[in-house]
Amino acid sequence: MSLLIRCLLLFAFATPVSLMAEQASVKKESTKQEGVIDDLSREDAQSSLGGKWRMLSDQVMGGVSIGKMVLTEQGGRRCLQLQGLVSTENDGGFLQLVLDLNQGKAFDASSFRGVEIDVLGNGDDYELHLRTLGLWFPWQAYRASFTATSQWKTVTLPFTKFMAYKTSKRLNTAKFKRVGLVAIGKNYQADICLGAIRFYK
Repeated sequence: MSLLIRCLLLFAFATPVSLMAEQASVKKESTKQEGVIDDLSREDAQSSLGGKWRMLSDQVMGGVSIGKMVLTEQGGRRCLQLQGLVSTENDGGFLQLVLDLNQGKAFDASSFRGVEIDVLGNGDDYELHLRTLGLWFPWQAYRASFTATSQWKTVTLPFTKFMAYKTSKRLNTAKFKRVGLVAIGKNYQADICLGAIRFYK
């Protein structure tokens, strides 16, 4: 086989592979640009970013709040539901769904303006907490509150709305570590569904 023919064959078979790699790269970048944290399309608790949702309560610090996390369907769409009783006894008072964004490494969201969440609830107040790599203590976070109504709605939370709690550091949107959906601060029955969460531009 001549050198010319071998080169032509190599080009013919190599081109589709390179195109596939390029398309995969474009798709990955496109997903990243969309800012999707989780669209709840999976049947387990694994997010669109790859990390897994889990529930934490104040029992880790001696509290008595009781809750559960359930993957379910409400109002015609798949969602992650947080249910339980929040109690302020023993200096407690929270239930939360938490997600590590990048396996403990910094997640850069500096090109976005804030976070949007699709939620449905019982008409009570909840909070979204953001944590960065610069926070050392578990109670430190940047917090924004919202009301979860009995109908699905999109809540838009610009980064400027998040207030620093127990820290003097300014919010660094290039070093996000974790996001949390939280029922906190009073004695009440928590019931909220998360249908999607994403960064927005």
